[in-house]
Amino acid sequence: MSDLPNMDFSVLDVPDLGRLEPGKPSTHSPRILLLYGSLRERSYSRFLTLEAERLLRHFGAETRVFDPHGLPLPDATASDHPKVQELRELSLWSEGQVWCSPERHGAMSAVMKAQIDWIPLATGSVRPTQGRTLAVMQVCGGSQSFNAVNQLRVLGRWMRMVTIPNQSSVAKAFQEFDEAGRMKPSSYYDRVVDVMEELVKFTLLTRDRSDYLTDRYSERKDTAEKEAKRLAAAAMSHEIKAAE
Repeated sequence: MSDLPNMDFSVLDVPDLGRLEPGKPSTHSPRILLLYGSLRERSYSRFLTLEAERLLRHFGAETRVFDPHGLPLPDATASDHPKVQELRELSLWSEGQVWCSPERHGAMSAVMKAQIDWIPLATGSVRPTQGRTLAVMQVCGGSQSFNAVNQLRVLGRWMRMVTIPNQSSVAKAFQEFDEAGRMKPSSYYDRVVDVMEELVKFTLLTRDRSDYLTDRYSERKDTAEKEAKRLAAAAMSHEIKAAE
């Protein structure tokens, strides 16, 4: 007798190292979506995001930066709003993402949270964020803090993303960018280089393996139970018709 009496062995999948080797590795550039959390004309989260994009392109990634201007508040309109559709399509296109928020009142900005809230955990059988890599960054108006990046990490886990270990928090951001919005040389800049380098590495590592890495016992069990019920209902319907 098994010592795992609660296990449904018909849907159990013992992890297999061989299945982590992709049959046909992707050859296209890593696809990275970048989101920033401020609508200000001189937005330091946007400046940092654009600096990150330059680095990602240097590392061989294909990038898209979403402009949050015009994005409605979550649930203020239907999900077929053009800006919502644009954001969701970019999320599906991406293999990795960068989320960069200013810290407002000790938390991420409403603009940042609204973007994430518009991306559903699942739409039918499609999961717009599951298995994608994620790098988190924040800009601070004062001394260095990690409140926003910590919250972004929680959201990344909730959205079933692979959040990389490294992160960036830029203190007194108004001192770290020149008039043209370019980041000045500093240890903060060096950390951004580290984070983007790491994001590309993790994206290359996981993008062809994400389906296997995110394949879950509980979901396979639920699918099998639903399929069994469907087949039973179909068989019952056939028997009723045959008896009539």
